[in-house]
Amino acid sequence: MNHQTDQYYINQVLEGQVNAFSVLVERYQSLVYTVVYRMIKNKELAEEVSQDSFIKAYKSLSKYRGDSKFSTWLYTIAYRKSLDAIKANKRMITSELIEEINEGEIELVTDALNYLQAKERKEIISDSIMQLPQDEAVIITLYYFEEKSVKEIVEIVGLTADNVKIKLYRSRKKLYSILQHHISPEISNKNGRAI
Repeated sequence: MNHQTDQYYINQVLEGQVNAFSVLVERYQSLVYTVVYRMIKNKELAEEVSQDSFIKAYKSLSKYRGDSKFSTWLYTIAYRKSLDAIKANKRMITSELIEEINEGEIELVTDALNYLQAKERKEIISDSIMQLPQDEAVIITLYYFEEKSVKEIVEIVGLTADNVKIKLYRSRKKLYSILQHHISPEISNKNGRAI
């Protein structure tokens, strides 16, 4: 039913067919909510900020030039709205320094995850991402789940490519550390299994 490109619906809206924007909302609402929720970590506020992001996108649609994908432009709005909400609520999220983890531990965590059912794995990963600081959670989400390139992430979050790469590296290490605590029973079972 709505297999047209984003630009088709954008043009429809700009020509006065405002209902066409609902297709874009439907297409991106869960992705926008995920990005916002990973930053804000509060369901009600994330819903509000997601709605505000779509309102801002609708009002600014005539300013969209098509230099980047519509989704990248929309995620940029959602990211900035999330930052505004965090500042407004004076949420200060501090990240803990983590110990260095060696390659063997990373492989052990990865192997243990393979023993989990797909649904459990998704829940554990999602819960673990929520424990990261909001900027790192967003970058991990955009890179791995939304499959955005480093260049697109740079456009969304406004950091340099080097900073995005550094945050990706550090976030992965933190995520592995968090995952290790979630799946420690599976690691123990695997290590205790007779071969």
